[in-house]
Amino acid sequence: MNDQIQSVEYYDVLSAGDRNRVLRNTYWLLAVSMLPTVLGAWVGVASGISYALSGVLGIILMLAGAFGFIYAIEKTKHSSTGVYVLLGFTFFMGLMLSRMIAMVLGFKNGAELVMTAFGGTAGVFFVMASLASVIKRDISGLGKWLMVGVIILMVGSIINIFVGSSTGMLVISVLSMAIFSAFMLYDLKQIMDGGETNYISATLTLYLDVINVFQSLLALLGIFGGERE
Repeated sequence: MNDQIQSVEYYDVLSAGDRNRVLRNTYWLLAVSMLPTVLGAWVGVASGISYALSGVLGIILMLAGAFGFIYAIEKTKHSSTGVYVLLGFTFFMGLMLSRMIAMVLGFKNGAELVMTAFGGTAGVFFVMASLASVIKRDISGLGKWLMVGVIILMVGSIINIFVGSSTGMLVISVLSMAIFSAFMLYDLKQIMDGGETNYISATLTLYLDVINVFQSLLALLGIFGGERE
């Protein structure tokens, strides 16, 4: 009986250690993934390729590239190759972000807005990570509702491309920030509770949350705080 208790206690300690290892590796890889993202955004702005990433063509390119990379990451996530594919994906996402960044940099206070969006995103991440560490209840049921929200958001975004409504852009940005902030909390809780055991997959989900929050916040700052030359 004592041997069984010791075995269970050892298993619990080991499981906690595994969860901490996944979380630690996820945070490390997430931080590293920001470097290719910044590089991709810089290349996109400096080369002028950002102007070609607009309209329907830009949406198709982004979706095709994103889903292609995500598929490749899931196929290689159990090897070191998955890390390199993930970093390639983050560079690609930097390129995709470059159009919005270029537009915001066109404001007199553009650089300040970009840095504010970056700081705000870091603040959201810190708050969600703190909440995830103190919430004891199971929130796994939240995932399906968030996925419904993402689908509605994608449909609304595609419609607004053709409508071109500034009000629609504002609503979509607010909803996107709320949904992906909640997704950040959900994904962090999954990692901390052991629901996600692969740090490459965990990094991918958190990266998508972070990028969407940053993009939404940058759009809102551009709408409300952009100063014309």
